Amino acid sequence: MRSLSIVVLVCAASVARPVTAQDLSKYSQEAQEREIATIADARTAVMVPMRDGVRLSTNIYSPKAKGSRLPTILWKTPYNEHKLRGPTLRYAIESVRRGYVFIVQNERGRFFSEGQWEILGKPQTDGYDMLSWIAAQGWSNGKVGTLGCSSSAEWQLALAGMNHPAHAAMVPMSSGAGIGKIGRFQEQGNWYTGGVPRNLFFVWLYGVDNPLRAQLPANLDEKTRAHITQYNDLNATKPKIDWNRQIKHLPVSELLSSLGEPPATFEQFIARTPADARWRQGGLYHEDMGWGVPALWFNAWYDVSIGPNLELFNHARAANTDREASANQYAVIAPVTHCAYASLGRDTRIGDRDMGDTTFDMNGAVFGWFDRWLKGDRRAFPASTPHVRYFLMGANRWASSESWPPKGAETVRFYLRSGGAANSLNGDGRLDRVPPGNEPADRFRYDPMNPVPTVGGGDCCNGGIVVPGAFDQRGVEARNDVLVYTSDPLPADMEVSGFVNAVLKVSSSEKDTDFAVKLVDVAPDGTAWIIADTIFRARYREGFDTPVLMEPGKTYTIKPSPIATSIQFGKGHRIRIEVTSSNFPKFVRNLNTGGPNEFEATGIVAENVIHHSAGQQSYIDLPVVR
Repeated sequence: MRSLSIVVLVCAASVARPVTAQDLSKYSQEAQEREIATIADARTAVMVPMRDGVRLSTNIYSPKAKGSRLPTILWKTPYNEHKLRGPTLRYAIESVRRGYVFIVQNERGRFFSEGQWEILGKPQTDGYDMLSWIAAQGWSNGKVGTLGCSSSAEWQLALAGMNHPAHAAMVPMSSGAGIGKIGRFQEQGNWYTGGVPRNLFFVWLYGVDNPLRAQLPANLDEKTRAHITQYNDLNATKPKIDWNRQIKHLPVSELLSSLGEPPATFEQFIARTPADARWRQGGLYHEDMGWGVPALWFNAWYDVSIGPNLELFNHARAANTDREASANQYAVIAPVTHCAYASLGRDTRIGDRDMGDTTFDMNGAVFGWFDRWLKGDRRAFPASTPHVRYFLMGANRWASSESWPPKGAETVRFYLRSGGAANSLNGDGRLDRVPPGNEPADRFRYDPMNPVPTVGGGDCCNGGIVVPGAFDQRGVEARNDVLVYTSDPLPADMEVSGFVNAVLKVSSSEKDTDFAVKLVDVAPDGTAWIIADTIFRARYREGFDTPVLMEPGKTYTIKPSPIATSIQFGKGHRIRIEVTSSNFPKFVRNLNTGGPNEFEATGIVAENVIHHSAGQQSYIDLPVVR
């Protein structure tokens, strides 16, 4: 393996060993650009035709010493990565060094590609056609691996359901926004959690969706087109928005049009419900599509979509539409935020919490995986590799298992209990293994014009309205509209790894409202670290396809979407559950009217109740690994 060509930038000691893609982040953009120019032959802005005649702009980087036919790694993106930078540039260098052709392609309708953009880039047609095109090239050995994070991973999922003969392996990282309905999750690409829309995509679409974009003339020759890509990315420079202010705009349906934006994807999606049939018409993966590709999944505990990601991992292992593919699903779950895998290493902090040494050989795993499936080297990724490698937060160490949840995880139930005054950190709420007797309910006032603020947790891509990660929740818990239930100090360490499930007995003064649940690790000094959260819209308690409004005062059972995590609650720590009715601006506020929430501008204050008596138990089920 080559060291960087520009050795003057590093000391002699540092060039005594091979430089990996993770190491490349230490070098300047200019140094990396010189390296890829030294080791690769590049064809840029190659226009690859799809079945309908639309052409996608494609950059191809091939090892200069090609030799025989080579395997290919494909990175498809809605962003302008024709000018390589960041992880894409580092993976391009490492791929070429290791004897792969590395391809970066603009999605349809983005930057230099023709056509109209559609979120996820038509993976079932454009993705399939691109695999066929690669396999037909004289330099190709017919085997293609797909690689990428976030948008560059999400399109891979629906493509995997098609089982293209050239699609030999995939490495999707933080890919949850590519999942429609899977098992217990019906989030439609993370547009929802528990039927509650998430604000992050509204901000993201403002930057990405440009229906009136400029395009190059179709008759430009490849050389001229490639030259233009060096100095003009055809991207609109939109006005900067104060999203912390704009995200409060009502009605939600006019969030972008109030900025002068033309109607586009946002207006289509905001009008849908979680069960709308139109979610099946795009590029999302749904559980009835089968699975045909061996996959090495990278996921993150403080990401926007860890629950659906792990549900899909289990689904792919069980699908058996392609037995070899299902038998070869592997997952790595890291203690980072969305796509922040480069931060793994010594002294990692997520938010304000110290995770210790999180070092993991990403390069070894990724390229060992591709060497196994694209080059046929079985030793590169041994069959003895654990199917699940996960970071156990709190203990701050890597662990492994052959399944998720880990084998031996047992359900331990904690009941929500109080004397009827669990309001705030100063209330009498407690978590208890002993079921409640005849106890009064807890009540709180939810005003959508004064919602409970988001502090950390899993999120991404939101214009700065939420900073994801582990942060102290005591400021939130001081509010009287937050119910706080805390266990006694634990007598010994307790590992919770798997899916955490809450069951709430609720009632409300209004026809519809939301119930938000948060899992918190309380340290001996009182610091209340957020582990994860979830939320659920009451009208969907009987199913997303059968919304039913509540009768004021009547008691109902709410089962929020599961929380996925791995945390060791240390000896002397306490487990805490928060319950309230908002988590803003991460989630859209329920205005409590029972009407078309996202099209309304006026809210109603709701008096919401959590019941926990002998006949109406509210509880949390924790998957405890003995």
